[in-house]
Amino acid sequence: MQNLIIYKFTQLYDIFEEISFYLNFKITCVDNQNSLDDKLKILNNSLIISNKRHLNLDNQFVLENTPMNIIKLLEEINIKFLKLKSNTQSKIVINKYLINLNSREISYSDFKVKLTEKEIDTIIYLFNAKKSVEINELQKKVWSYQTDIETHTVETHIYRLRKKILSTFGDDKFILSNKKGYQIYW
Repeated sequence: MQNLIIYKFTQLYDIFEEISFYLNFKITCVDNQNSLDDKLKILNNSLIISNKRHLNLDNQFVLENTPMNIIKLLEEINIKFLKLKSNTQSKIVINKYLINLNSREISYSDFKVKLTEKEIDTIIYLFNAKKSVEINELQKKVWSYQTDIETHTVETHIYRLRKKILSTFGDDKFILSNKKGYQIYW
């Protein structure tokens, strides 16, 4: 569920409250920084709308040109929600690393390295598994190979991926191997 937090703008909240049945997002009104901080801790996918810019806020939409057609305003809000969703879904944090799915990069501090699509798929699959994953499972789930085919694709890709991580970040424990397969180090 998308959440629109109306910050220090009660007139807009009153308008949205009247038409809330027709909205595809939840609306909340807050009038001070502490209340806003509390709401942001518990509400995901939040867009903050106000009638003036507040420097310390992310994901804010400032409604400066009023009056505005309500249909146009709702279109603008929906566009902002789409951008927020795209940005949120394109970044994954794994341990100390940030993976940007759009740019296909893994980064830490000031260092970045480009990844292939299969490398990203492998990292995400291993991370989501939260346990060791056997080679044949990776072949089937990431590469869509049948398990009875003899191939070293997984081992080769993981070897190259580990080499990239080691040479860029000096981390030789990001992907571990054991008797049961591979796993992301926690």
